[in-house]
Amino acid sequence: MKATITYIQLKSPLKFFALSSYALKIMKQFKTSNIIEFKKRGFWTKHYTMSLWKNELDMKSFAMNGAHLEAMKKSRLIAKEIRIITIDADKLPDWKSAISLLDNAKIYKY
Repeated sequence: MKATITYIQLKSPLKFFALSSYALKIMKQFKTSNIIEFKKRGFWTKHYTMSLWKNELDMKSFAMNGAHLEAMKKSRLIAKEIRIITIDADKLPDWKSAISLLDNAKIYKY
């Protein structure tokens, strides 16, 4: 199975409203995907997600379509930094471990 961990640092607290709008649409997209588990947390300008997928095909199919793809295209408008890492995992890690894994993530700075 594959687990993806993401971090987004917003350009300002006011960008939270745009992030929330994107997130609502992505949550609807989850209902038609093969996701196994999803967790999120965040406050102010720092937000994290974790998702667990059966395989890489299901994960990529979700990420490169629909609301998620649209949000990725617009991410530079709201984000100062985004970190993404995908790992092999049977379950999602605890938050402390997940955040630590982001030290080795792919980083996008805007």
